[in-house]
Amino acid sequence: MGRGTISRVTSRPASAQRLQDLARLRRVRDRIDREYRQPLDVQALARDVHMSAGHLSREFRLAFGEPPYSYLMTRRIERAMALLRRGDLGVTEVCFAVGCSSLGTFSTRFTELVGVPPSVYRRRAARTTEGMPPCLAKQVTRPIRNREAPAAEPQLA
Repeated sequence: MGRGTISRVTSRPASAQRLQDLARLRRVRDRIDREYRQPLDVQALARDVHMSAGHLSREFRLAFGEPPYSYLMTRRIERAMALLRRGDLGVTEVCFAVGCSSLGTFSTRFTELVGVPPSVYRRRAARTTEGMPPCLAKQVTRPIRNREAPAAEPQLA
């Protein structure tokens, strides 16, 4: 039996396992998209797809560019942006409506992704998207994914 035979035999199960893992990761991502308002934690998500929390986090990051918790917070912030643009809810109401249990964590993450605090966003959003169809407003105002909001240019004195 030559080396080529061994590599062919051992690579088949690895690729099948990878496909299974990707299917499980998509199920986790779909669940986060559906249940973003619910209290979700990585341990429970991992348990439901028969993975360890560490393995799920590593594989999720490889597949989708960010770990599950960051993905969840991005979904929550996207939804919060839509609610704040409506203008009929306050920041605290929006925080709890999207599933966050801490106003401080919500505001910090919102500011990191969007570049301004939620209260400032709420004031500006009405003017920015006025008269714009909701589907276009969502695209234009989507938070930056996988990196922080751009920092202001340094001012030279």
